[in-house]
Formats: sequence, structure tokens, C-alpha cells
Amino acid sequence: MSRRKNKLTVKLVDALKVPGYYSDGCNLYLRVSNSLNKSWVFIYKKDGKRTELGLGGYPARSLADARWEADGHNRQILEGLDPLYEKRRHEQMRRVQRAKLMTFADCAKAFIEAQRPGWKNPKHVLQWQTTLAQYVNPIIGQIDVSAIDTQLVLKCLNPIWLTKNETAGRLRGRIESILDWATVHKHRKGDNPARWRGHLDKLLAKPGKIQKPKHHNAMPYRDVGLFVADLREQDSVSASCLIFTIMTSARTGEAIGATWDEVDLSERTWTVPANRMKSGRSHRVPLNQSAMSIINQMWMMRHNDFIFSVGKTGLSNMAMLTLLKRMDRTDITVHGFRSSFRDWAAETTDYSNETVEMALAHTIKNQAEAAYRRGDLYDKRTQLMRDWGDYLARVLIK
Repeated sequence: MSRRKNKLTVKLVDALKVPGYYSDGCNLYLRVSNSLNKSWVFIYKKDGKRTELGLGGYPARSLADARWEADGHNRQILEGLDPLYEKRRHEQMRRVQRAKLMTFADCAKAFIEAQRPGWKNPKHVLQWQTTLAQYVNPIIGQIDVSAIDTQLVLKCLNPIWLTKNETAGRLRGRIESILDWATVHKHRKGDNPARWRGHLDKLLAKPGKIQKPKHHNAMPYRDVGLFVADLREQDSVSASCLIFTIMTSARTGEAIGATWDEVDLSERTWTVPANRMKSGRSHRVPLNQSAMSIINQMWMMRHNDFIFSVGKTGLSNMAMLTLLKRMDRTDITVHGFRSSFRDWAAETTDYSNETVEMALAHTIKNQAEAAYRRGDLYDKRTQLMRDWGDYLARVLIK
């Protein structure tokens, strides 16, 4: 290898119009093609073999840049390395790294697919996909998950933190879960930039300071009996489902998803399986006379496995809410009837709080108490639900 003489100058390179190779010294050449296109090549011998290594076209690759890269290749030769082999090895390593790269969107998709079997409600998948597509993917979806930091998380949350705080809070939790998944699968390292306690709680306003908790609008329990009478005049499957929901104090999803194999007609019992319960545990519901009359009515109209169905499918999640709108009762919600039942039991009966909470299928927050409770107070709840049905009938009579 001869000592660099820097034979070429930018002015000379620009002026060259004859095809051929022009040496700059130290294995660096300017190649001028027959079509007068110009490019840099590094020409060296390794083990007696002449090798030509392209360094890029001119003027996209300047003379100074070409000299800098040629210096690196000459150092490799002095170290006993083959520049062409090293270039191919590094290119292969980059391809492997690109193949391993997981974007945030990739990780989100994998996380959702991993969790899908464990989510009781199929709507969870759509909710996750929708919120991520709307608020996160346009900002960080195509970024390598290992590069996600606090500022990028805040860029997703800040636009809606004050105006849609409930949505933003759920979104933060979803981002945190996805980043945790990525860490466990070794796609990223370090602390989770979406964690709340001790991190984002120091950077974002507390949710409690932004929004007041919203409770489901509930009808006063004294008015429920007359409302049930109005429902009976509707003569629709959604109206029957709502009456059944009121009589059992069930959640919307539990009622509309009820199937015939969940009901024991002889025992007058409806057993909601664990995979459809919010608590993740099966729940036995005693059916009072009004609830049984609805069951008998639906039995005569049955089309499929669902108790409440229209044609070949069950009711939609919006069926009872749509019914309320049609009745011009947008002041109340379906879920609110659970509060009506709770208020009635507390103000007009002597049933224990434990019995009423069990009727509502609420989980026990006290873990010590939960560990010792074995029964479900079914006999007491049977009488409670019977009294609830009788109360609504008496109000109607009055």
C-alpha cells in the first residue's frame, strides 16, 4: 500500500470526462464509466487476489467521505482483515437486527393475541385495538419498542389527558402492559416509561383532580314497579330482557348472554358460568316469580341457545339501552337498576349487607374475609329476590 498522495481534487474530479480509473492514492480510485457516471472504488489485494470494493457514487459520496472510508478499509488490512468480508458480515448483522426488530405495534398485536383467550368479553379485543389505533399507533406504532421512552408515552397521553381522562387512563395502562410484555420477551430493557406510581404521577395531573366519578343514573326504587308495568306494554324481547335483568339484579352482559343450559327450570335457578362473570367465578341466581314468568315466555319463543334472541342471534349489548331511548328514558341506565335494588334493600329490609352484596355478585375486597367465606347465602338470597319481586308487584297494585 503506497502512501496517500491525495492526487485528486474536487475540481479535477468534476472535470474528468474520459472513462477509466483515476487513483487518489492508498487504494482509493475514481471510476468513470463509459456513460461518464462517476463512482468511488477501493481496490486492494488479499492473499494475492485483487478485489474491488464499491464505496458509492459521486457526487452523492464526496471526495472527503470516500477518503475517510478508504482509511477505515486500509486499517482493516493492516489488522489482517478482509474489507469485503467485513462489509458483508456487518450487512448480515444489520439484516438480522432488522429481522429481530419489534415495533410497538408489533408488540401490541402479539400481546393482544396472547391475552385474547383469557379475556371473558370479546369486546376487550376490539376496545384495545380501537384505542391503540386512534391514539397510539399514529405516534409510536412504527417505532422500535426498545426506543419508547417517557416523552413518547406523554406524546400519546397529553392530547387527551385533560379532556378524556378516563380514556387516557385506560390507554396508559394498556401501553404499560404492552411495554411490560416487550420487556419480558427481551425486546426492550429498563423501567417501564408508562408506569404511573412514582413516575407519570409526577408528570400528569391526578385523575381525581380532573374528573369527578360518574355513577350510572338510577331510578328511585319506588318508581321501578310502575316502570316494569310500562315495560310489559312494550311486548318486545328487549323489554322482556330488561324486566328479567331488573328482577335478577344482573349486569347487562350477564342477562343478554344467558343461555338455556344455564337455567334449571325445576330448581328455579340461573347459574352464570365463571367465564361470563366480572368476578371470574360462577354465580347462582334464584329466580323469583316474575323472572320465571319471563323465562316461560321466552321458552315458548325460543329460536336458539340464547334465552333472549332475535332470529338466529342473541340481543346486542345496545338492545336495552336502545329500548330506554325509545321509551324516552335517557335519564336512566340499565346498570342503574342494580343501584335501585341496592337502595331498596338498604332502606326497606333487614337483610344483611353481606347478603345483598352477594346478590349483586360483588367480590369481597377484604382478602382475609374472602378466604374464610365458603357459602353463597343462596337460601337467604332466594328470599331476598322473592321480596324484591313482591315489592315491585305491590307498588304496581298501589
